[in-house]
Parts: sequence; C-alpha cells; structure tokens
Amino acid sequence: MNIEIINPDNLAEEFIQAEIAQVEKEKNRTVRKAEFYALPDGENVKERFYFVPVNFQRIRRITGYLVGDLSRFNDAKRAEVEDRVKHTMGGER
Repeated sequence: MNIEIINPDNLAEEFIQAEIAQVEKEKNRTVRKAEFYALPDGENVKERFYFVPVNFQRIRRITGYLVGDLSRFNDAKRAEVEDRVKHTMGGER
C-alpha cells in the first residue's frame, strides 16, 4: 500500500520513514497519509497521521461476556440471546 506523504519542507526520507514505522508500531494501525512540517525553531517537526480505517465487528455484552459472535456459545447461551429484549432507536418497536 502506498502512503501519501506531504513534505513541503523536504525533510529527510529516512526521518519520515522512521516516524511512520514508529507510529504504526505504537498505534498498531496502518498509516495511509502522513504530513510533516518543519517548525520555525528549526529543531521540531509537526506531524499528522491518517490511518487506514479499521473493520469493526459488532460487540455484545451477554451475561458478563463481551463477544463478537455466538459461535462458541452453547445452546443455553444462544437461547438467552434470542430471548433478550431488542431496543430500537426512536422508541419504535
């Protein structure tokens, strides 16, 4: 995947790649766009990172368990899920 890099101040490529690698490791996310601007003090850099969206799976709380799917539940737990009251937005039922 190509990363869009905004670097109007022509900062060193090695520096930019190292910063991207560091933020990806820290955030455990993939960078899709990065901006780098040298600050007037000549020593510091303003950085801004945009990440690839994360796929999000529905998470439910069922009797104290946080689950994304019901594949590992036994019949009793599945029945509990089916018997739950389903709430809707706007008070409609």
